[in-house]
Amino acid sequence: MYNVICDTSPIQYLHQLDLLYILPALTESVCVPPAVVHEVSVGLTLGVNLPDPAQLDWLTVRSPVSRTALPLINDLGPGETEALMLALESRESVVVLDDNLARNVADTLDLLYTGTLGLLLEAKHAELIPAVHPLLERLQALRFYLAAQTRVAVLKLAGELEDRDA
Repeated sequence: MYNVICDTSPIQYLHQLDLLYILPALTESVCVPPAVVHEVSVGLTLGVNLPDPAQLDWLTVRSPVSRTALPLINDLGPGETEALMLALESRESVVVLDDNLARNVADTLDLLYTGTLGLLLEAKHAELIPAVHPLLERLQALRFYLAAQTRVAVLKLAGELEDRDA
């Protein structure tokens, strides 16, 4: 078990897959920065299918101590930026990000990270879900970007694709 700091998109996609329960099941604690709560709140007011963070008793909200801890990268959203700031302050935690630029920044900063797909793989290995393949189909229907080679790699890691099937 480990602690996670989560950005908005993994919460959104897991909720839309009816799998939000895997976050607290796989982790010791789940923390989000205020910017993620704000992004979710804005999405809710716009009618996006999102959870109400106030109803998630396993979720804690924590503000980054230092707003200048992360180099200025204009292309990151506020949720990603604050999640990365929290990860810098809590290096033993795993930051959960789907955005490619945010993941590159996490890699550059030598932070532990995963994404929605990594959580799905963990959930399958922990027997919280029976299969990953149908979830990839649903994610793509939700406009989750999934490169063909990533799809193949995830299905292989899930044990749902043999090398001859690729």
